[in-house]
Amino acid sequence: MERHYGLDWLRIGAFGLLIFYHIGMVFVPWGYHAKTAHPIPWVAVPMLALNSWRLLLLFVVSGYASRALLARGHGAARFARNRTWRLLVPLLFGVLVIVPVQPWIELTTQRGYTHDFGHFLLHDYFRFAKVHGLPLPNWQHLWFVGYLWLYTMLLVLGVMLVGRRSLQRAFDRVFGTVLVWLLPMAWLVIVSVWLFPGKGPTNDLIRDGVSHVQYLPGFLFGFALAGSPRALAAIHRYWPVALVVALVSYAVSAGIEWRWPGLAHPTAPFGTVFAVARPVHGWSSIIALIGIADRFLNFDLRWRRTLTEAVFPFYMIHQTIIVGVEGALLPLRLPPLAEFTVLVVATIAGCWLFYLIGRRIGWLRPLIGLRPLPRKEHMT
Repeated sequence: MERHYGLDWLRIGAFGLLIFYHIGMVFVPWGYHAKTAHPIPWVAVPMLALNSWRLLLLFVVSGYASRALLARGHGAARFARNRTWRLLVPLLFGVLVIVPVQPWIELTTQRGYTHDFGHFLLHDYFRFAKVHGLPLPNWQHLWFVGYLWLYTMLLVLGVMLVGRRSLQRAFDRVFGTVLVWLLPMAWLVIVSVWLFPGKGPTNDLIRDGVSHVQYLPGFLFGFALAGSPRALAAIHRYWPVALVVALVSYAVSAGIEWRWPGLAHPTAPFGTVFAVARPVHGWSSIIALIGIADRFLNFDLRWRRTLTEAVFPFYMIHQTIIVGVEGALLPLRLPPLAEFTVLVVATIAGCWLFYLIGRRIGWLRPLIGLRPLPRKEHMT
C-alpha cells in the first residue's frame, strides 16, 4: 500500500486536539479527574465541536493504519503478535507507572481521601476494589489502548476466518457511493436515539456496549477504507456537503447546550434533537476531515515522521500531566485564564520532555509505545 500522508496528519492533529480537549475538561461542568475551582459553563460549547467525533476518528484512522501494517506481508499471526507487544506492554506500564497519580488526585480533591500518594500506592491503588467509590487499579485514559488491542485481535480473527476479497468487494459496492457518508451516520443516530438513549461511555471493556457498537464498526470501516479507492473517491466527492451538514448540526447542538448548559436536561423535543444532531455532526465531520486530508494534506514534511512517532508517548503521558498539574494549582485558586495557560504550557512541555527522553533510552522505548532501537544504534 502507498502511504497516505494525509491520514498521518489527521492522526497527528486528532491527538493534538485531544490534549486541548482534556485540558478543557478541567473547566467544564462535566465530570473529570481534576476540576478547577472556577468552572466555566460556556466552555462546553466549543468542546462540543470535538466531542462527537474525536474518539471515533481515532479508531477509523487506527483501522486504516492497521491495513497498512497488515499489508506488509508478514501474515496475520505475526501482525497479531506485533500489535500485542506494541499495545499491551505500554498499557501495562501505563497502568502501573503513569496512571496512579490521576485517581489519587481525584480521590483527594473530590472524594474525601486523606492519605498521601505513598500510602495510596502501597495500600490502596492495587487493592482491586473500590476506594471511596473509585475502582482501583484503573487504566483511566489508556482505555483506548485496551479497546484498540481487542478490536485488532477481532480483526485478525476475521481476516483468518473470512475471505477478505469478497468482503472488500461488497464494501466497495456499498460505500463507493454516497452511502459512505449516510449509512454510518444513520447507524450512529440509531445508537444515540434508540439503542442507548442518554447513555455515555463507561470505559469498562466488559460493560461498555455504547462504545463498542460505535468504535468497533469505525475501526473496521477504516481498515476497509484503506483498501477501497472507490470509497475514498466517494468521500472526495461528498466531503464539501458533509462539511456544511457538520457545521449546521453543530450549530443546533451548540444552541441546545447554550440554552440548557452543563448537566441540565433539555425539554422535549430538544433532547431528541440533540441526540440526533450529535451523531450527524460527528460522522459528517469525519467524512469532511478525511476528504480535506485526502485533498489538501497528502504530502510529506520533515517533521511528519517525528510527530507520527511522538503521538503515542504524548497520548500516554498527557492526561497524567494535566491532572497532576491541576491538582497542584487548585490550592492557588488562580484566575481561569492563568490556570489554562499554565496547563497548556506544562502539558506540551511535559509531553515533549517525556518523548525526547524516552526515545533515547533503549529499554524504555517499548514501554512508551516506540519501536526498539536498531541494534547498532542501541549499542552506541
